[in-house]
Amino acid sequence: MRITTCAPVTAGKQRQGSSAGREVISHLESRKQTPDCQGCDSMSGGVPSVFLLLFHLGQPVCVDVPSATEAVLGKSMMLTCIFCMKREEIKAKTRVDWYYMPTNEKDIPKTHIYKYEKDVPSQLDGPFKGRLTWNGSYDLQEVSIEIHNVTYNDSGIYECHVVRDFDYFTHSVYVVKNITLKVKEKASNEAAALYSEIMMYVLLVFLTLWLLVEMVYCYRKISNSDEQAQDTAY
Repeated sequence: MRITTCAPVTAGKQRQGSSAGREVISHLESRKQTPDCQGCDSMSGGVPSVFLLLFHLGQPVCVDVPSATEAVLGKSMMLTCIFCMKREEIKAKTRVDWYYMPTNEKDIPKTHIYKYEKDVPSQLDGPFKGRLTWNGSYDLQEVSIEIHNVTYNDSGIYECHVVRDFDYFTHSVYVVKNITLKVKEKASNEAAALYSEIMMYVLLVFLTLWLLVEMVYCYRKISNSDEQAQDTAY
């Protein structure tokens, strides 16, 4: 089962989220900084950090999760590779290379099976040609590929190489992720894998609820402080 980890949004939605965020920040900066809401004014200018999170809600969210490692004979298999960007890496040029090895022995060379360069994904000659499709996100935080019509010969080690180059300085970011794939005739229901998946969803729901509670708490603190200040003034 594929888990969607990077949720892209359209440029229009991003502009709307950014505009709304600027209005919230402008409104909050006009208020007086209140010491009652501890932890809400950690950002400069007295803007609560909780509300600053609203400014980024329209941006893509990236969660790095490992790839599945068990494929079913004759089915399709997603090889998940996620490399979350830092803020300074957003304008980087990204190159992706996928390699395959039947075993981890040093004497056996790697086979270059797929590449993504200059915004163009392409399959390379070899046993996988015609059976691979690109499944990366538009912002290239996820650079996964999918194998179709899996065979027993597809078992082995896959390497995902990601390079990010910057125009304004010579620094590059490089990461390699390994996936050991096993092909089976039938899918097995592993209790541990199912439990991990359920716990991941529970954690995401919990974090979302916690964020909402924090925002409501700080908003009420600010509102109460304003009302008290107005009453004192009168």
